[in-house]
Amino acid sequence: MAFSGALTLTDLNDFITPSQACIKPVEQILSKTEGKQPGSASNEIRIDHNGSYYEVNGATPIGGSTTPGKKLEQAQISLNDCLACSGCITSAESVLITLQSHNEVLSFLSSNATADVPSRKVPVISIAPQSLASLAASVSSPSSAPITPRQMFHRLRAFCKEVLGFDHVFDTTFARHVALREHVKEFIERQEEYRLKDQAVKSEGGTALPMLASACPGWICYAEKAHPEMLPFIARTQSPQQVMGTLVKHWMGEKWGKQPNEIYHVSVMPCYDKKLEASRADFYNEAYSTRDVDCVITTGEMQLLAQEKGWDLSSPVPEEDTLQPSLTTSSKLLSDVSLPELMVHSGSSSGGYLQSIIEHIQSTSPTPLSLSVKQIRNADYEEFVLRREAEPAAEGKIVFKGAKCYGFRNLQNVVRKVGKETGVRVAMGAAGKLKGQAAVMKRGRRGQEMISEKGYDYIEVMACPGGCVNGGGQAKPPTNFGAVEDAEGYSRKWEESGVLLEDNSGPLAAKWGNKEWTKRVENVYWHDLPTPPASPTSENHHMTNSGEKEDAGYDSEIRNEIVMMADRLLIDVTDELYRSGSQHNLFRTNYRAVESEVVGLAVKW
Repeated sequence: MAFSGALTLTDLNDFITPSQACIKPVEQILSKTEGKQPGSASNEIRIDHNGSYYEVNGATPIGGSTTPGKKLEQAQISLNDCLACSGCITSAESVLITLQSHNEVLSFLSSNATADVPSRKVPVISIAPQSLASLAASVSSPSSAPITPRQMFHRLRAFCKEVLGFDHVFDTTFARHVALREHVKEFIERQEEYRLKDQAVKSEGGTALPMLASACPGWICYAEKAHPEMLPFIARTQSPQQVMGTLVKHWMGEKWGKQPNEIYHVSVMPCYDKKLEASRADFYNEAYSTRDVDCVITTGEMQLLAQEKGWDLSSPVPEEDTLQPSLTTSSKLLSDVSLPELMVHSGSSSGGYLQSIIEHIQSTSPTPLSLSVKQIRNADYEEFVLRREAEPAAEGKIVFKGAKCYGFRNLQNVVRKVGKETGVRVAMGAAGKLKGQAAVMKRGRRGQEMISEKGYDYIEVMACPGGCVNGGGQAKPPTNFGAVEDAEGYSRKWEESGVLLEDNSGPLAAKWGNKEWTKRVENVYWHDLPTPPASPTSENHHMTNSGEKEDAGYDSEIRNEIVMMADRLLIDVTDELYRSGSQHNLFRTNYRAVESEVVGLAVKW
């Protein structure tokens, strides 16, 4: 597939690395007294044996007993620099982000523990389920029973409370439940307005169809900088991370008797781009000078924290397999400030946004609907179609058409397809609309009329191949994972070295990531959770991750009860936040196009 010349790909990496525009020049601002005088000697920059930089003139020696000159500070790319720059497409692991790291968390916890009581903050940490699955997979041993995300969550809770000093530890599945409900609500609003306006794009307000998922910050950053014409299509619903920030800083804070700036909220995420998302201006509270999420650390950084503190995540803790007591009986729900733990959301391991909309349409349809799934290019690009059930000889009318699109390679094709379907010129801004029909037209045989093909209604977009379980911040696979012994008896990873392998199906090219490891993390993620079947099954059973049928029994009843209690809790939370004076669009956000100030041809070396 051909990419735009604005993109830079290296080593078949599906992520887009920083380009020339990411370079921040070293700028030294001289004071008025240090200004260069007429006729004075030119200064030089020299490096000593330790690698330190010094600004010296011709008469200033380095080393010895004399003054070595003025030591220069090392230039760094801060988080704000990365956000303000419009040269790169997405953030990369190599970018130095000094304000979002596990060292920053340790520094705060250390200073907060010794602070005076009036100025002491409440430390809270929330952990994504994809991070739990990655950590559980990384410490599971082939010779022992696999560790479940629930067990890992209880082990991390013990570590964060007993060793790090956090007061509260949550997972983000309830925040994801809130985001999914808000996502479906927004989709219904867009559908209704689409019908009333009978148009594909509205210039303001973001009411266009198809609606594109908004939970991936890498996709949002890419769209704002490279495809601003796609912004009206992107959902305004906040991601689970930012929904959790609203719950912690505003709803829980009010129950604790704390202002938002008196709470320090840390989130553990599988993606580096989540650091950028937390630092967006939309999620900064000007009144209290605080962010909804103060610091984001990746799964790998959490693993590093445990190693530095000598905490063994493979060792069990008491009652790590027990369910949350407050959720076994509805009357005891949330007697204290707590949230449902590890809620089940069917669909993909990236949140199940497409599945939530499909389930809503199926449950509200007056007639039975059949679901079909079609793989377009690979497992990361699939189409989902809902049709009204008809006679066997006839094909039912399409009611809904959605897609799941993971990875930048597939994303490029989807962007072009959406632009073609809606009549928007891709990469030219929303102002440049194409003439003619917005729907895709298929031409039949000569003499036949044009047939209109239904375009997408919704697309679940994620930047990482394989979705969030394969995020760049996840724990790395063991050293020898996936290695095979060659004829000489050595373990080698040929694909990671870029060597072409051949099997019965033809040549396989090395690609980014480790597919086998991603599958293992995916399996751990769905452990003791139901995965959605590829096609509908009967009402009395569902398909497990291994493909076996499981009767709907006690576990299913508990899951349904938890979902109903979570819905009631969501109503209470929304009402309390509105009464406290929160904004009207409680779990919504906005996007804005970023105009590039860098011209590639003007870059000088």
